[in-house]
Amino acid sequence: MRRFISCCLIAAAVIGSSFAMTGCVVVPPRGHVRVWVPGYWGPSHIWVGGHYRYR
Repeated sequence: MRRFISCCLIAAAVIGSSFAMTGCVVVPPRGHVRVWVPGYWGPSHIWVGGHYRYR
């Protein structure tokens, strides 16, 4: 019985937290912000390492 009640409490917490996060709005940053550009394969199969750039 304890196991059933603890499973129900965990399920209720997971469902409640998912409902709490449904109203979040993600707004892109304004102004010049440093962002990480990951590495990539450039022309002639040369690896170009990651770096920061301003957007």
